[in-house]
Amino acid sequence: RQQYDTEEAAREEIYAFAKNGDDLASKLRDAQKSIKLIDQLAENLPDAKAQRPGDIYKARNGKFIHVDNTDAEGRLILCDALTYAQQYGPSVLIDVATLTGSVGRAVGPYYAGVFSLDDDLADSLVEAGAATGEELWQLPLNDTYFEQIKSDVADVKNGGAGGAGASVGAAFIGSFVGEGQAWAHIDIAGVDYTEEPQPTAPKGFTGWGVRLLDEYLRRHYE
Repeated sequence: RQQYDTEEAAREEIYAFAKNGDDLASKLRDAQKSIKLIDQLAENLPDAKAQRPGDIYKARNGKFIHVDNTDAEGRLILCDALTYAQQYGPSVLIDVATLTGSVGRAVGPYYAGVFSLDDDLADSLVEAGAATGEELWQLPLNDTYFEQIKSDVADVKNGGAGGAGASVGAAFIGSFVGEGQAWAHIDIAGVDYTEEPQPTAPKGFTGWGVRLLDEYLRRHYE
């Protein structure tokens, strides 16, 4: 088994493997669509130039973001990745992210949370997950959560009031998705690592999502 100097190094290689796994699987399946896979990685480290509560950033699409929570740094680059992805005019846009600890508290280590304004897309992903053992549970995403990310000093803020952090995080990401774009957000923060060996993964980082997305492609684009 490969040994790593740090947990972060192990995580990066696992997710690179997961991305390449989906890319290879789609090619082997001869999927009848062009598939783009985009990585976005962030570290949260102390530094004199680190972000501070109250900072305001301009996102790639021109929106201004108020930093309400410095621990919610990943979504600041994920939103730019989604903006970048939409320049290709995708028929379907799916992001997979270890976005919130809240999703693990909601559904435990048994499911990833899926959020979408397109119930047909969400249902298709849930079905693919059930077939592969990488199961999804659809969690709420509606105007209530989009209200919570409104800011008095910017277009949106990267945190929100209340305890439904996974839904608030999904709303933040969703606010960077164009109207009419089919999109689903999959929060895997509760399933990306396992303390015990599982039928589909050894102890450690799981590379969660490869089987799910491969099955989704097989069902809808092969």
